[in-house]
Amino acid sequence: MERQQDYVLRSVEERGIRFIRLWFTDVLGQLKSIAIVPGELENAFEEGMTFDGSSIDGFSRVQESDMLLQPDPNTFELLPWRGDDAPVARMFCDVTTLDGAPFAGDPRHVLRRQLDIAREKGFSFYVGPDIEFFYFAQGKNGKPTNTPLDTGGYFDLTTVDVATDLRRRTILGLESIGVPVRYSHHEDSPSQHEIDLRYTDALTMADNVMTFKLVVKEIALERGVHASFMPKPLAGVQGSGMHTHLSLFEGDVNAFHDPGDEAHLSKVAKGFLAGLLHHAREITAVTNQWVNSYKRLVVGFEAPAYVAWARNNSSALLRVPSSKRNKPASTRIEFRSPDPACNPYLAFAVILAAGLKGIEESYDLPPELTQNLYEMTAEERLAEGVEALPGSLSEAIGCMERSELLPEALGEHVFEWFIRNKRAEWDSYRTQVTQFELDRYLNL
Repeated sequence: MERQQDYVLRSVEERGIRFIRLWFTDVLGQLKSIAIVPGELENAFEEGMTFDGSSIDGFSRVQESDMLLQPDPNTFELLPWRGDDAPVARMFCDVTTLDGAPFAGDPRHVLRRQLDIAREKGFSFYVGPDIEFFYFAQGKNGKPTNTPLDTGGYFDLTTVDVATDLRRRTILGLESIGVPVRYSHHEDSPSQHEIDLRYTDALTMADNVMTFKLVVKEIALERGVHASFMPKPLAGVQGSGMHTHLSLFEGDVNAFHDPGDEAHLSKVAKGFLAGLLHHAREITAVTNQWVNSYKRLVVGFEAPAYVAWARNNSSALLRVPSSKRNKPASTRIEFRSPDPACNPYLAFAVILAAGLKGIEESYDLPPELTQNLYEMTAEERLAEGVEALPGSLSEAIGCMERSELLPEALGEHVFEWFIRNKRAEWDSYRTQVTQFELDRYLNL
């Protein structure tokens, strides 16, 4: 750690960096930042930077407000969009109490704690998200609209619109800030795009997802465009998901791979898969945390709505993609319900906790479901033991409240605050009169 700190201090001096932004997130995944000058950096490493935790959603009460930001030197990167005149760098931070103990409400700590549990069992947790989002035009007053920039569809090569260049410049910006990209393409809906991040350990990936969302928005704003990670911004077309590929490794060996199994899945993989299926409804409030998230998880728009697994069936919640020939490291599970508006630290933490519980308790893996779940009747799904995902934020919070796993995975502090916050969101939503209701009922 000291060596990495020395590297950061030397880089700041040699590159003439004028400001260092210290990043962290609140419980809902909103990126927070304070900027320090180079003269404060060494002190930040040694003692942390004090801030008022009572001002951050889900953090501390007023009577115990002072907290510390501890910069992680391994996350030091230059921000390319800030220019060369006054270079700016960033580091992610861990949040601690004044005595240096990890703060229970820090989402980064929640994930790190689950990763430590996995490590004690001999596992490292790797993830790779496929992140979808929309580009929309801005209105005359500078406020975002939901007017698409193009009418392209899945994999379309659009040559005359601004979105193609935006995506290219976004990938270059991500690569320059240390976020590797696998590929990108136009998605199914108008002005919808997907960029897939390269597989890495879960903590690094959660940092990368937060960086990704900021880079996408910054590059779009430069061209007067609004980038949105809203799960369902347009009615009648598909919403934006964050399909997340998962695997456990034991050292350099993929613990999910078994060459003798028909699906190439090991006992560990089947236990992890069974754990995700068993706890899917409980963790949905975390992986899909907004009222709007449940407008996406409906039949007819390729998003999962039912709890089942399969290999080549994209209607299932959990899919096992075919691993590449002679490449056991590519064996993985694809979890298809999360959306890009989630807090990635908390989402990865509860996904890992559910999978580990399935391994630890030796859950039985239900049979693979090869039928199209969207075309099955309710009676057929009942006969197969297939449950539906929660149909609303209220139902998802109810499932979360009854969970024994989630208080352990999130910690009581985050668990209780998250439920209070989401109940308040649902209560606020229930009092709204929507355009749908006006159109349908006003003339009755």
